[in-house]
Amino acid sequence: MGTVHAKSLDPLPMHGPDLGVHPDDFVDTPEPEQDSKQEVLENKDVIVQHVNIQGLQRTKEDLLGYEISDVFHARNLIDVMKKSHIARQRLLRLGIFKDVEVLIDTSEGSDALPNGLDVTFEVTEIKRLTGSYNTMVGNNEGSMVLGLKLPNTLGRAEKLTFQFSYGTKETSYGLSFFKPQPGHFERNLSLNLYKVTGQFPWSSLKETDKGMSAELNFPLWRTNHTLKWEGVWRELGCLARSASFAVREESGHSLKSSIMHTVSIDSRNSAIFPSRGGLLRLNQELAGYTGGDASFLKEDVELQLNRRLFWDSVLSVSLWGGMLYRIAGKPSCIADRFYLGGPTSVRGFGMYSIGPQSEGDYLGGEAYWAGGVHLYTPLPFRPGRGSFGDLFRTHFFLNGGNLCNLNYGEGPQAHLQKLAECIRWSYGAGIMLRLGNIARLELNYCIPMGVQSGDRICDGVQFGAGIRFL
Repeated sequence: MGTVHAKSLDPLPMHGPDLGVHPDDFVDTPEPEQDSKQEVLENKDVIVQHVNIQGLQRTKEDLLGYEISDVFHARNLIDVMKKSHIARQRLLRLGIFKDVEVLIDTSEGSDALPNGLDVTFEVTEIKRLTGSYNTMVGNNEGSMVLGLKLPNTLGRAEKLTFQFSYGTKETSYGLSFFKPQPGHFERNLSLNLYKVTGQFPWSSLKETDKGMSAELNFPLWRTNHTLKWEGVWRELGCLARSASFAVREESGHSLKSSIMHTVSIDSRNSAIFPSRGGLLRLNQELAGYTGGDASFLKEDVELQLNRRLFWDSVLSVSLWGGMLYRIAGKPSCIADRFYLGGPTSVRGFGMYSIGPQSEGDYLGGEAYWAGGVHLYTPLPFRPGRGSFGDLFRTHFFLNGGNLCNLNYGEGPQAHLQKLAECIRWSYGAGIMLRLGNIARLELNYCIPMGVQSGDRICDGVQFGAGIRFL
């Protein structure tokens, strides 16, 4: 029997029960004449006797045993091919191999069984030191990113990274160490040291953070969790001489130590242009109990539901909300409050220009909500269908929300009433462009409504870029 090559297989889809693997993806067209042994392998059970890995230099073999162990459980030829392909993807996911090739052949040697198979993974390791240069899109911000990486630092898929980022509003550099759990790559630990300098023109504020953090990521049933501790020394200052007195009062040094927890359930088929599924994300942050000057409890929730309609159109409903509760009577810091408004949240308003403000500087709020209804459709007449045209969508939206400070001596009913007052909302239409599967661009024509005194509006065309949209 000839050797089967699986090097050029396409990646498996990220969602759905279908593995997307078919026999035609693996097996070359057979010759008309087949020997008896090949017929046995195709029609009867087989046994994987040996799995070999060739090309290892720095990588520890015990790490790879977790990733390829399922291949031994295959019981027929097609199953061997599928499990070998999945094992290949798991090896590539580790980020330590430049290439992985799978070879499947009949067993040889004195212990070979008539229906025995040998599977060989030929790997090419990534260099000890790699560099990268790319651009990154944030919420209405772009940046240039330079990085140095030491992949597979200790031989078990660890990664040591130094990264420098220079952006339109933010400059940062940091050192991070990443360690996954063998056999469970989605369970990992990250340690970080960083310095970030940011400018926030809507508040006439500049901020420099020097900190460290430890982050643990792990799945639990159908949910994904992130548990994080962060200690950061913050220096706040005025961005302009015209900064308001309220912003000047916030200037100075402070130390924040907080514990954060995030839980999410994501069944969407795409993070940027979803056509089905939903997202539920809950964020909690508790500051003050592990030291520092800041003391608060912060809750934030995000909900999104998507449903496919006729003609490839999609109806999407989003809801955001959050509250910051002060602890021990300490006032909240301008850097910890919520902000709302702009092309990535309530469209038709200036960037973060909804809510409390002083002399034209927006100070953020301790409670907010925002909601949106969106109708996404393909481009009219479907130009470039099946290729470049699928990167675009037309967009019809209705957004609304409010942001304010609460008097915590009052009851929940008073809080809800205050959040229901002075609602800002907008509607409009536009066009969107998907950038890979991590970000998107929007060009919308917006009509803002419910405008309050002090709000900055963008009546007409508004451009937005980001990774998280209402």
